Amino acid sequence: MLRLQSPLPDSYTLASPEELAARITAARAALGSRLLILGHHYQRPEVIRWADLRGDSFKLAQWAAEHTEAEYIVFCGVHFMAESADVLTGDNQAVILPDLNAGCSMADMANIEQVEDVWAELAKVTDTDRIVPITYMNSSAALKAFVGERGGAVCTSSNASAILAWALAKGDKVLFFPDQHLGRNTAFQMGFEAADMQVWNPHLDFGGLDEAAIKRSIFLLWKGHCSVHQRFSPEHIEKFRHDYPTGEVIVHPECRHEVVELADRTGSTERILEWVTEAKPGSIIAIGTEIHMVSRLAEENPDKTIISLDPLICPCATMFRIDEPHLAWVLENLVNAKVVNQITIDDKITEWAKVALERMLEIT
Repeated sequence: MLRLQSPLPDSYTLASPEELAARITAARAALGSRLLILGHHYQRPEVIRWADLRGDSFKLAQWAAEHTEAEYIVFCGVHFMAESADVLTGDNQAVILPDLNAGCSMADMANIEQVEDVWAELAKVTDTDRIVPITYMNSSAALKAFVGERGGAVCTSSNASAILAWALAKGDKVLFFPDQHLGRNTAFQMGFEAADMQVWNPHLDFGGLDEAAIKRSIFLLWKGHCSVHQRFSPEHIEKFRHDYPTGEVIVHPECRHEVVELADRTGSTERILEWVTEAKPGSIIAIGTEIHMVSRLAEENPDKTIISLDPLICPCATMFRIDEPHLAWVLENLVNAKVVNQITIDDKITEWAKVALERMLEIT
């Protein structure tokens, strides 16, 4: 998805880390309680240190809504996260993304035009009244609104099984987007089999499926993935177990199913954080998620050996776009009463996206 971020002035891009730190500190002091900086777990350390609150995407959006005194919500994350914050916050609050090009490759694998086309194609071969659309939190506000308007809901990586169970009590089939791996792993966890699932490729006619396959499937899984979590492989786990026979492997459910099968535990970013924090001193843990979070967990738990499951270390490239120059730029503009990079969702999308999010909370 094309987003337009203007190049920063040289005064930001050429500034030293010390100068940027001084300017950010001064801007925060000038803005006081009018400002709230949110940092996702995957942010680089020089950005996360400025966050007033840190967490996963939905927790941060909820915190933004709770801090009604904050006029400016600077969301150090990616585009869909800032959209969710704008959906939940009040009209008196401006949600700002430091770099508009900080998108999410997974979220961009399903756009509203594609999903509407798929829905129309499905209507030709089956009763869409019996299909419940479920979108992962890692999706645009438009997709959240789509499921809200059609009786579906949003899910997170921690509540996906509860949401899918609810959906199947309501209908016969689930259209799940945009991450096929979370959908597949959750369906297996719920006791379903591979034969119950089909991958829908939005770039092929009828998703690359025939009518019989569509009708017999319970889960239609969108052909999308996380570029970071898809990197982890069974070979990584095999190598870790060879090097650390007493170690434990924890992975995110966005990983491929064959990786999840071999891991000791699978959980969301918040769950991974809890497990590592609660682990006994001396524990050896390999984690299959974004490297900045893994490195931070290692730093904050010096009594444990925490390593990345993938030795090549792959950061989230889009999350990595958020940096101190962009943060200093948006803050200094706010000091000068100029709001830049505001993320604004129109009223209709906001209305239905909020329905989908509130439905999720009611279910779980």
